Amino acid sequence: MYHTLWFSKCPPPAGVTVRCSMKEPPLMKGCWEPNLKLRKAQRLFEDQVLGPESIANIGDVLFSGTADGKIVKLVGRRIHTVTRLGKPPCGSRDEELNCGRPLGIRVGPNGTLIIADAYLGVYEVNPTTGETTRLVAGGQEVAGRKLSFINDVAVTQDGKKVYFTVSSSRWQRKDYLNLIMEATADGRVLEYDTVTRELSVIMENLRFPNGIQLLPDEESVLVAETTMARIRRVHVAGLNKGGMETFMDNLPGFPDNIRPSSTGGYWVAMSAVRPNPGFSMLDFLSQRPWIKKLLFKLFSHEVLNKFVTRYSLVAELHDGGVCTRSFHDPSGLVLAYISEVHEHDGSLYLGSFHSPYVGKLDLNDV
Repeated sequence: MYHTLWFSKCPPPAGVTVRCSMKEPPLMKGCWEPNLKLRKAQRLFEDQVLGPESIANIGDVLFSGTADGKIVKLVGRRIHTVTRLGKPPCGSRDEELNCGRPLGIRVGPNGTLIIADAYLGVYEVNPTTGETTRLVAGGQEVAGRKLSFINDVAVTQDGKKVYFTVSSSRWQRKDYLNLIMEATADGRVLEYDTVTRELSVIMENLRFPNGIQLLPDEESVLVAETTMARIRRVHVAGLNKGGMETFMDNLPGFPDNIRPSSTGGYWVAMSAVRPNPGFSMLDFLSQRPWIKKLLFKLFSHEVLNKFVTRYSLVAELHDGGVCTRSFHDPSGLVLAYISEVHEHDGSLYLGSFHSPYVGKLDLNDV
């Protein structure tokens, strides 16, 4: 979601809307050449799940968290509710605080689900019984900043370390457009030790850190820095712990979740695009804070969301920040608002932060 910024020209004072110099988006050619491949996908569970942001699988059983606060199990054509992390009523933006909004979901080494809820915290859930254990409480203060907007989660193979992104300490998920408007650099990556139960900050001052994915050596993670349209590599262990470099800069879209591909790369979902050639409203506004501020006064969050083009784009990236293939649906005709690409058994399962379905794309068809 949103705009490319340079730290030198974008100081991060909270509550202040800043003007940011833009880096021109890359031309959509080569690997990024527009196509219609996402239109070969099918919609699963249409109008039965709302906003299945992230997807995990145990065998052929899929799991996801939905906008109405549920953790659901998708078996064949049936949907079962595993549990709820929060309390109803659910459905409106203001009810999210108590209802909860499960976002990132992973399978831990002992077959439990590790779930990041934007408001309530990081949980471990038994997928069979629905029993839940809260590992990290949302909203608490850690090293002087609140865990106001927890987003995605990753877990080591031995289950001893859980890494998660906090997109902001100032803004909650329901106010994410304010986070975009201010271009706030108050996001962090944290580590939870499941043995000692200690919580520590690995990296801070990120702009809208979103998806997170461990690399195979488990000494670093890839982090989507959404408002920077780039992906960072953050070292979480080993000699370089606490260090960071850019994995891929100036993407043609605003990256959301990152998940592994079967070829040794990473699937990245773009929550919105920066078309070139073309016009990106979000890039345009990032250089004109006074217009942005006016729009926020005049229009609701729901109306402002409609300013974002429904162009759907997912890409496979490899080490060195190389794009190897991308799939598009230029008007979001079949799939819209894609938040994650989860590969399983020759197909891509596509999550969404807003759409009422799960997408499925057979890789043999593209």
